[in-house]
Amino acid sequence: MTSIAIIDYGMGNLHSIAKALEHVASKERVIVSSQPAQILAADRVVFPGVGAIRDCMAELMRSGLNEVVLQAAATKPLLGVCLGMQALLNISEENQGTECLGIIPGKVVRFPEELQEGAEGSRLKIPHMGWNQVHQQCSHSMWTDIPAGSRFYFVHSYYAVPERVTDIAAVTPYGIDFASVLAHENIFAVQFHPEKSQHAGLQLLSNFVHWNGDI
Repeated sequence: MTSIAIIDYGMGNLHSIAKALEHVASKERVIVSSQPAQILAADRVVFPGVGAIRDCMAELMRSGLNEVVLQAAATKPLLGVCLGMQALLNISEENQGTECLGIIPGKVVRFPEELQEGAEGSRLKIPHMGWNQVHQQCSHSMWTDIPAGSRFYFVHSYYAVPERVTDIAAVTPYGIDFASVLAHENIFAVQFHPEKSQHAGLQLLSNFVHWNGDI
């Protein structure tokens, strides 16, 4: 039996994402773990996260799970979710600047305060919260059976700005078109919450269950 490990470092919707994965995984064992050996023995790894990036990185460093994420990202299919996606980049503007894992070159920045919808539209609220479209920028195994422009559920005030345009797998409009999905080799990372995104989110998780890390 293959297994999927959800990294437990004290931050993330672990119960809900585990239940969503169990729903779509018919033959795979889903585990929530903070044990490095157990995580690295899994066939696939999910790196979730909610809250502040400073707390995220502090907990990863305290527990030694930062090294586990680095090893997993180098060796097996890895799904980053929300703050887990942001932590994969080099640095975040949040909390007066926070060094991140540096797996995908780039930075994380805050939405502009004067964000508006359209040239003369109303001011958009921060955080960006609720359903929004995800426009695919490349063909990828993780997009299987997910229509272009599908809607997913977001909650965030910061967004990723990767150095390489080729790492952007999807963009989402919110005053600007921001990178809502990153993909590089065996890494697929999403700003939205697939476990809260109904059919499209479950399809994405189902695709991850069967993904071997190829594009």
